[in-house]
Amino acid sequence: MKKVILITGASSGIGNATARMLAANGNIVYGAARRVERMKDLEAAGIKVLAMDVTDDESLQRGIATIMKNEGSIDVLVNNAGYGSYGALEDVPMTEARYQFDVNIFGLARLTQLVLPHMRTQRSGRIINISSIGGKIGEPHGSWYHATKYAVEGLSDSLRMELKQFNIDVVIIEPGAILTEWNEIAREHLYKVSGNTAYKDLANRHIKMLANADKSASKPEAVAKYIVKAINANRPKTRYAAAGGAAVILFLRKILTDRMFDSLMLGMMRK
Repeated sequence: MKKVILITGASSGIGNATARMLAANGNIVYGAARRVERMKDLEAAGIKVLAMDVTDDESLQRGIATIMKNEGSIDVLVNNAGYGSYGALEDVPMTEARYQFDVNIFGLARLTQLVLPHMRTQRSGRIINISSIGGKIGEPHGSWYHATKYAVEGLSDSLRMELKQFNIDVVIIEPGAILTEWNEIAREHLYKVSGNTAYKDLANRHIKMLANADKSASKPEAVAKYIVKAINANRPKTRYAAAGGAAVILFLRKILTDRMFDSLMLGMMRK
């Protein structure tokens, strides 16, 4: 059966690849992002595009109202919008820290609030939250980004139990290293914020490590396959470790002590 699906952060990367894959499977897909002009390729593929800023409540309400007016229902929400802003905690302005939470967690939560009344009325639905292996591990200079992803994990685990009574599933997707603009943005932020401070030596080694990670990163389509699987499954898993070496890293985090894992991470940033 065709599903009505909303995907945020659809202008590039994982969101773009997922929108295309779901539309190719015959679903009614709405791709949302701040910049509609970056989604012309999605329009050409038959995907309906929405101008939506997850930090702007009016645009969220308008987007959901448009979908309900056009389709009369919404079956799946894929909370994919997010970004990585790196820098040593001491160096990152609190305005940037708050904005990171506004995009990665509060926007996700607010959009979920807006779709839930419709899903409860239908007594069916699925919320797919794009987390990260960063929701299970830490790394230097990623305090605020990792804090948001840990928050996504906790929010999702709690929400899953709340919504079971309404036959609404909550699924967490945990990608590893994926070849998207996320990595470049994170590197640029890290250099700008901490590339010339007391943290510069480790920061510049971290930037080099992130750049090297792109060489072995998985393509966004690899994650999109897990999202499609989670949407189509009769009884989806509660979380999927999705490509980019995610399963290996999460396994190591599980079996290593905190200090052993710290040493592993810092060892990857040697000169």
